[in-house]
Amino acid sequence: MPESEATCCQEPEVDFVVLDRIIRDEFGGRREAMIMMMQTIQRRYRYLPEPALYYLSQVLGVPITKIYEVATFYASFSLVPKGKHLLHVCTGTACHLKGSGGMVRHVAAKLGIAPGATTPDMKFTLETVNCLGACAVSPVVVFDDKYYPQATVGQLNEFIEKVNAE
Repeated sequence: MPESEATCCQEPEVDFVVLDRIIRDEFGGRREAMIMMMQTIQRRYRYLPEPALYYLSQVLGVPITKIYEVATFYASFSLVPKGKHLLHVCTGTACHLKGSGGMVRHVAAKLGIAPGATTPDMKFTLETVNCLGACAVSPVVVFDDKYYPQATVGQLNEFIEKVNAE
């Protein structure tokens, strides 16, 4: 199994050659590029694995506490594995008034997970967000980095069915 494909409760193996390419080749080992390195590592593994953070700390000469400070400050970083497909549902005021709360409950029940959780097969992570900045076209859903304005429960079902058919 490739290191980027984890199953439930199994962390991917961190490839230190890949980490070296990210840290040294892509970003020249520059400390000021640490956040961009962390973003690239997260794209690779779908979260920030602990061994990768310790390695980043060693190579950059940055205390591990500083690395964790950054990883926990920014909401875009995750210290736990995410599913292959990310589903974000806006629950801001405009979206909530247009039914996004019901959409979240529907998807959570369909996938058998709570908001903020990942399915055991690592296919989906369901997250709620406070605002996506698109109130005029609410409710808004982001599925795998693509925005869907005026989203419907039917669309969400299609996303899930398409992925499950793969």
